[in-house]
Amino acid sequence: MAAAKLRYESRSPEETQRIGEALGRRLRAGDVVATIGELGTGKTCFLQGLVRGLGVEEPATSPTFVLLSHYRGRLPVHHLDAYRTGSLDELLDLGLEEFFYGDGVTMVEWADKCLPLLPSHTITVRISGLGGEPREIVIEGLPEDVSLS
Repeated sequence: MAAAKLRYESRSPEETQRIGEALGRRLRAGDVVATIGELGTGKTCFLQGLVRGLGVEEPATSPTFVLLSHYRGRLPVHHLDAYRTGSLDELLDLGLEEFFYGDGVTMVEWADKCLPLLPSHTITVRISGLGGEPREIVIEGLPEDVSLS
C-alpha cells in the first residue's frame, strides 16, 4: 500500500496538539512515530497531543534527561528523546528493537539523530517554523487510506 504525505499549518500550540491527537487516535500496535525539527518548533507539543489521542491521561513531558519515558493508554506508549544521545550504540543499548516491533507505539523525538535505526514502517513528522511563525507539519508514511480529518 502506498504511503500518504499530509501537510498542515498550525498557528498555535493547541492546534499543533490537535494535529498530534488526530494522529494518535489512528495509531496501532507496532507503529513508530519519528519527529524531526529544530529546537523550539513544537515536537514535544505535537507528541503531547499524540499521547492524548492514544488515551494517555497523564501529560507527556520531554524525557530529555532520562532518554526514555513510558505511558499507559489504549496501548503502551514509549517516548524516546534522542537529543542528548552520543551514539547509535547508546540507543541500541536501550533495547529499541523491542519497542519498534512490540505491542505499543514508539515516539522518537529528535529522530534525525537515529535515522539508521528506525524501521521501514516509521511515520515521520517534520515540523518547521520558529517563534511566532506558523508551524508547517508534514506527516509521511501513513497508509494512503488514512486521513487525520
